[in-house]
Amino acid sequence: MLGINDYGAFVAAVILFLMIPGPGNLALITSTGKGGIRGGLAATLGVILGDQVLMWLAVAGVAALLSASPAAFHAVQWLGAAYLAWLGGRMLFSRPGAAPVLDLKPRHFLRQAMAITLLNPKAIVFYMAFFPLFVDPVGHRGVLTFAFMAATIAVLTFAYGLIAVLLTHFLAERLRANPAVSRFLTRLAGVFLIGFGVRLAAGQ
Repeated sequence: MLGINDYGAFVAAVILFLMIPGPGNLALITSTGKGGIRGGLAATLGVILGDQVLMWLAVAGVAALLSASPAAFHAVQWLGAAYLAWLGGRMLFSRPGAAPVLDLKPRHFLRQAMAITLLNPKAIVFYMAFFPLFVDPVGHRGVLTFAFMAATIAVLTFAYGLIAVLLTHFLAERLRANPAVSRFLTRLAGVFLIGFGVRLAAGQ
């Protein structure tokens, strides 16, 4: 299909990767808990936009450049780690009644989720390694093939994000009645964000 080898396997692989816990999933959950369905969907769009930028950078060969320049790769890696740790620290040490770390305006959720996605340089390398697995060297149609793969990932990410947002919102409505649980979950999310930042910085 449009130069893609085993499109069904490609879709299955994307869904599997979407389900793996990571900063993007945490951004969706946290944004939904703070901003409701609108906040969660805005964060979903932010993840999609960030992914699209990284995918096209990978296609353009930026991954090869980063791999060939350890200094540039590590600079972006440390920047991403610092940003995640900063967000996590604010959530971990937030006081009861303080303004939420993630602003309640949907456009801010979008920007924050997009930044979290963009500041993961490993995603570029991942896409650079992932795409060739499903590209038919004979039937490949150049940019059209990559565009179709990128569009597929965007649609699957939106569908996955919508389901995650609705489930999170359903649970969040019941948790808001208990401030102690809400504070615990905010701090737990902060710990996970710091953990993701440390893993990114350590090159795990």
